[in-house]
Amino acid sequence: MPLGAFKAALMGTAGTATTADVVLLHDTDYSNAASASITSDIDSTYGEYIFKFYNITPATNETSFGFQVNATDGADYNDSAITSTLFMTYHQEDDGAAAISYQASYDQAQGTAYQPLCISIADDADAGAAGELHLFNPASTTYVKHFYSRLQVTESSRADDAFVAGYINDTTAIDDISFKMASGNFDGTIKMWGVK
Repeated sequence: MPLGAFKAALMGTAGTATTADVVLLHDTDYSNAASASITSDIDSTYGEYIFKFYNITPATNETSFGFQVNATDGADYNDSAITSTLFMTYHQEDDGAAAISYQASYDQAQGTAYQPLCISIADDADAGAAGELHLFNPASTTYVKHFYSRLQVTESSRADDAFVAGYINDTTAIDDISFKMASGNFDGTIKMWGVK
């Protein structure tokens, strides 16, 4: 798909027409939020949903940011089993260390907890996280729902690049998604696009 035709929608400056191939469906600034739930517009209209995160900053230092979903018959964001994997790269500000590593403790194997999208985010004034999550065919009543994400994070005195992928092992349609920190509240902007 060439970017030119969809650039305005991807950058958040347009794309509210329901006939477009990429449509901005949700654009909310959160302040001191315990969680952020999107409970509408996730349906069979689109085969892919893209969630973008801007300036996500925690109230609690060194905590992770994650998501969980509700199936159409769920209400408490803990009944959809997730199988996932997480790896990351990092580079310290003082050039003292840099590495790529698999983070097994952030994986889930049929887990119902919130799936971390990063290891931890510092609460420094100049710190935060930005990135995206892709969710595929959430309205399917036949298949599991695949996802992947990438977040760039400021953690204390280093830059992290976190990669997460997996699937939601639920053949019931997914219609809600929730984001929150593992501990404490957060500020930031979350946008959601539907992609035909």
